[in-house]
Amino acid sequence: MVDSPGRITLWGVEVFVATAEEGSISAAARRLGASPSAVSQQLTNLEGAVGVTLLHRNARPVVLTPAGEIFRRRAGTILNEATLARAELAMADMSSLTRFRLGMIEDLEADVTPRLLTELAADLKGCQFLLETGASHYLHDLLDARALDVVVAAEMGAEAEWMEVHPLLSEGFVVAAPKGKIDPNSDILRQLKKLPLVQYTTRHYMGRQVASHLARQNLTMAHRFELDSYHAILALVAQGAGWTILTPLALMRARRFAAELDVFELPFQPLSRTISLIARKGVLQDMPAQVAERLKPVLQEVIVRPALAAHPFTADTLRIL
Repeated sequence: MVDSPGRITLWGVEVFVATAEEGSISAAARRLGASPSAVSQQLTNLEGAVGVTLLHRNARPVVLTPAGEIFRRRAGTILNEATLARAELAMADMSSLTRFRLGMIEDLEADVTPRLLTELAADLKGCQFLLETGASHYLHDLLDARALDVVVAAEMGAEAEWMEVHPLLSEGFVVAAPKGKIDPNSDILRQLKKLPLVQYTTRHYMGRQVASHLARQNLTMAHRFELDSYHAILALVAQGAGWTILTPLALMRARRFAAELDVFELPFQPLSRTISLIARKGVLQDMPAQVAERLKPVLQEVIVRPALAAHPFTADTLRIL
């Protein structure tokens, strides 16, 4: 069914917002799971309905006209109200929900996400699930842009006023070193300083968190590698290329290297992070809290219990909240 060019549709508003935020029609199409031609047609219909040009589409990136800037402010309110209405209709038990857009930190995508989606799908028979995985900062940005309903990610500093935060898991960072390379009965930090640090990329929040912590300890570590893949980092460590600082979640995700690694507490001040479920405050009613409660036993079974069995010393820092 083709939308009438004379009517403003919710889909048209969503397409406009995505195009304005992404800066291109092709990027908006990828975000929305639509074709570029369909996005372009929706924009044409919307401009026809409001009677003004909203976007300079030939610019790179796409530029909002003055009228487009005005409409964008209203568009956010329209989408928020639509989301609120959808949530209120389903707030009794979520059974009426028709679409759920979930962002999941990469650390959990293989072990936890399938379990959660299977449980939710059993209850939400008519619901379409849209899943986005990525680094925490990327998921936070998508939630801020209203491209996702809920994200499970690391907390990043002070929470914004618009956030609803449900803490799930706290974990302390640990050292992973080549098997047998570090004598646990001697000065661990002194031994580590003789090896290069295989560093998690500072382009991501977790890497910046580790780098800042080292700086606060007045520690300068030589490093030759800065990578954004847990598997690549731990593969290098397992081969003796150096040591690294990661979390138990990272070790669980790349557990095939476990036999080739020794894992220790940080030989300086501890560092930890919190994984939380985050949504826009007041929009989804009690749904975020319900999903968070579903996640906790899954995290306990799939992540915490095996990690504690492998590394008992993490019992004080790895726990469900």
